[in-house]
Amino acid sequence: MFSASQSSKAQFLDKARQAREERRELKERERAAVQVQALIRRFLCRCRLQREIRREVEDFFGTNESGSSKRSALSVFRIARKLLFVFNHKEDKERFEKLCRCILNSMDVENEPKVWYVSLALSKDLTLLWIKQIKDILWFCCEFLKQLKPDILQDSRLVNLHLTMLVTFTDTSTWKILRGKGETLRPAMNHICANIMGHLNQKGFYSVLQILLTNGLARSRPSLSKGSLTAIFSLALRPVVAAQFSDNLLRSFLIHIMSVPAIMTHLATLTPERLAVIESHDLFRKFILFLSREAQCRDVCVCLEGSHTLCLLGNLVYLGSLNDKVLEEETAYFVGVLIHMLSYCQKYVSQKKSNLTHWHPVLGWFSQTVDYGLNESMPLLTKQLQHLWGVHMIRILFSDVLSKKLLENQEIAQLPTQPVSPQNSLPMKNLFKRAFQKSASVRNILKPVGGKRVDSAEVQKVCSICVLYQTTLTTLTQIRLQILTGLTYLDDLLPKLWAFICELGPQGGLKLFLECLNNDTEESKRLLAMLMLFCDCSRHLITILDDIEVYEEQISFKLEELVTISSFLNSFVFKMIWDGIVENARGETLELFHSVHGWLMVLYERDCRRRFAPEDHWLRKDLKPSVLFQELDKDKKRAQLLLQYIPHVIPHKNRVLLFRNMVTKEKEKLGLVETSSASPHVTHITIRRSRMLEDGYEQLRQLSQNAMKGVIRVKFVNDLGVDEAGIDQDGVFKEFLEEIIKKVFDPALNLFKTTSGDERLYPSPTSYIHENYLQLFEFVGKMLGKAVYEGIVVDVPFASFFLSQLLGHHHSVFYSSVDELPSLDSEFYKNLTSIKRYDGDISDLGLTLSYDEDVMGQLVCHELVPGGKTIPVTNENKISYIHLMAHFRMHTQIKSQTAALISGFRSIIKPEWIRMFSAPELQRLISGDNAEIDLEDLKSRLTQMELKNMFLKANLDKVLVSGKGPFFHWFLRAEFLSALPFYLVKCPIRIGGDSVLAVSAAAVNPDSWQKTHGVLWGLPWESPGHYLAVGHPSQ
Repeated sequence: MFSASQSSKAQFLDKARQAREERRELKERERAAVQVQALIRRFLCRCRLQREIRREVEDFFGTNESGSSKRSALSVFRIARKLLFVFNHKEDKERFEKLCRCILNSMDVENEPKVWYVSLALSKDLTLLWIKQIKDILWFCCEFLKQLKPDILQDSRLVNLHLTMLVTFTDTSTWKILRGKGETLRPAMNHICANIMGHLNQKGFYSVLQILLTNGLARSRPSLSKGSLTAIFSLALRPVVAAQFSDNLLRSFLIHIMSVPAIMTHLATLTPERLAVIESHDLFRKFILFLSREAQCRDVCVCLEGSHTLCLLGNLVYLGSLNDKVLEEETAYFVGVLIHMLSYCQKYVSQKKSNLTHWHPVLGWFSQTVDYGLNESMPLLTKQLQHLWGVHMIRILFSDVLSKKLLENQEIAQLPTQPVSPQNSLPMKNLFKRAFQKSASVRNILKPVGGKRVDSAEVQKVCSICVLYQTTLTTLTQIRLQILTGLTYLDDLLPKLWAFICELGPQGGLKLFLECLNNDTEESKRLLAMLMLFCDCSRHLITILDDIEVYEEQISFKLEELVTISSFLNSFVFKMIWDGIVENARGETLELFHSVHGWLMVLYERDCRRRFAPEDHWLRKDLKPSVLFQELDKDKKRAQLLLQYIPHVIPHKNRVLLFRNMVTKEKEKLGLVETSSASPHVTHITIRRSRMLEDGYEQLRQLSQNAMKGVIRVKFVNDLGVDEAGIDQDGVFKEFLEEIIKKVFDPALNLFKTTSGDERLYPSPTSYIHENYLQLFEFVGKMLGKAVYEGIVVDVPFASFFLSQLLGHHHSVFYSSVDELPSLDSEFYKNLTSIKRYDGDISDLGLTLSYDEDVMGQLVCHELVPGGKTIPVTNENKISYIHLMAHFRMHTQIKSQTAALISGFRSIIKPEWIRMFSAPELQRLISGDNAEIDLEDLKSRLTQMELKNMFLKANLDKVLVSGKGPFFHWFLRAEFLSALPFYLVKCPIRIGGDSVLAVSAAAVNPDSWQKTHGVLWGLPWESPGHYLAVGHPSQ
């Protein structure tokens, strides 16, 4: 009974709870329905109200369109208030345009105060409402401006409309209400305008102008009209002027307006009167002084990031080129600002591509985000930056250096002042023309003298300017050559800078800069930057000048000065290496070393081609070769670096010994040297004399690299197919090597050609007619390498340009094909350089960027660039044409042949082994020295026994084989033989087994051609002493 009552109670409670929940849900549904209905009614009511307001607005602007300008200002205010109440950017775009036109029309009406929209500002009841309304309208204009594209015709009209609204209501100068008696109201109206402008600034007015300017100007051709650009710049300048150039507004102006790509150039082109306004307000000086404070400059750079910082830099440089007076007065601040901004960009300049870098057309690989929308404007930006290294600005910045006089008899003729423009700020096309205007003046030879304090204001100023240009070179990596060309345009800048360097310190010259290397002070860094700039510019200048300009006209530097400079550079680089500075060099120190070393090697290679320095000029007398070799054996880093960078400080004969030592060490390492416990592996080949080249090619080309370096024994087969008598103890292989090299280098085979004039060898451009010609060239390279490897001298005179390629010099950034061209064809070189000197219009010659060649009776046209046969050679591209032509003749035409030969050569001779030689020295290593022997000098230096031994040893290796057996022949002049009585000489020729070779000797008298026979007999090789005896018949 009890349990039943409990059960009924629980059921009752459940039913009651369910009923409450149902009632609550019902109420929630009713409330939700009411809320939904309210929202819908409100939405519908709002839509209805919006439709009514928009209809009213349309009716207001649509009725009596011709007389719309006569509507009262109050009615316009009321309709504008309604429109702004329901305003939507997409739906009300056209209505807003009509409102703006209506307001502007009202401002143009004459003598109708009630029509002027601005008259409502004088109403006590409506002033605040009117100010709020005009603020809203003007900000809506700004928002529309952000979305418009000036390059679209319809949008450009709207841009003009909204800009006119902003111009009209941010300045009282056009308000008719203030004319006459209303002039007393101007201060109050100006205050209202300042209030409106302040409101716009707070909402991002400058950002709007920046977007609009970028859309209209960041392209190759501006899409903004003159009126639009004038309006925008006027609007941007108003807050700055109104605030009396406060730091806050100057900062905004620099960040948002001055960072627009090439805006100053566009102002100068479209609306030059704006530049006059800038000058009247002395804005350039104010910009420089503002940015001269490091914290503010850093703040601006951080806000802009890399690309836009560069744009700001370009605009400042352009302004500087137009304001000589300010530039002269504020040089220190101007230079400091540019250094800081370039240094900021340089932090993000990367040396290589990675996942974190982006490509920039001026900076190269850049580790900050790049705005690719600015790429179209980069040519204009580059033209602005060119003013920095243009003649006009260089004269101003380097005035202290250029004011010095270097002439004894007459002043250096100054170039006439040219109008500043991007074209003549970098007058490339006149560079070489001016270089040929030789001066008749005589100048003191510049040498280090010292005497100028390095802490003086003058030195500090020049150092800062050098730091600026050096930072420019390391930051603007993609236009580096343009910068160097601009800096070397003035013939007297570099010699005067060298004269300035010579005067620094107590004694001048080397000691000061070596001390700077050990001092990590700001002053030392600036001095080293000056040296770097001098080296970079001078290296560039000497690279682009040809031999006539360097040796005969002596452009910029006298030859004696080049001797002095090269001596300084040689000592400086040697000290940096030998004192251990280079071993641990990083950053700026390493850049300095490469800069000085690059200039040194350009001078050295120029001297190797055509000497200007005295004998032994490049040697270091304080460096003993024995000490260097000991350090190399101990793997000392400084010795290795010395051999890598400046091997020319070691005498040539010692380098040859070092080379032979390297070869010997490798032979020992590879087991190619016979020892008491092991013999090297020997490769045997059989060669038919009638098919020596073919057999040698087939049997040797398949050998491995180590086998080619090892011992190779040759057995000759004569024309009858019979093996020739004799055992190869290196002599037969030497004969084979000499004969095969003689055959492959014969021009009749057409693998190689001879140059005109001195008839030196280089790969034939038409060698492709041979089957497998590239494999043939690789084989030739191996044979040549084998000869050098074994120390076998072969008579193969190579062209200088080809030796440079064999050494790898053509991969250097300082290599100039034009400099090597005379070694290929001196007549062709003269013709090309005559094009450089041609004063008239080069296009009259009818040349194109192509080269026509007669190939086996057929005329073949080679295009130097894609489509070159349709591109005419003009005064603007003639220098490029000369370099392209030289590069084609010496590299492109024989590129594959040269690569194949070098590949074969380097399979035997390691590249680092021969890098210690110059091109002429490499030729001597291959072919020996052709110098005449001075017998009298030789007799005075050697004993009689040494003299006899030397002559016999020098000639015993010339071997000929006759049909009856091997005979050794040599020829000496009769005057040599008369000095040789009976004597013993150690035999340099190995004789196998116990056999004794019959040998004959003859001395030829060149005057009478009579033979005086001598008798020679030998002892077995195993005999003690290994001697051959020589005597005369008279004895």
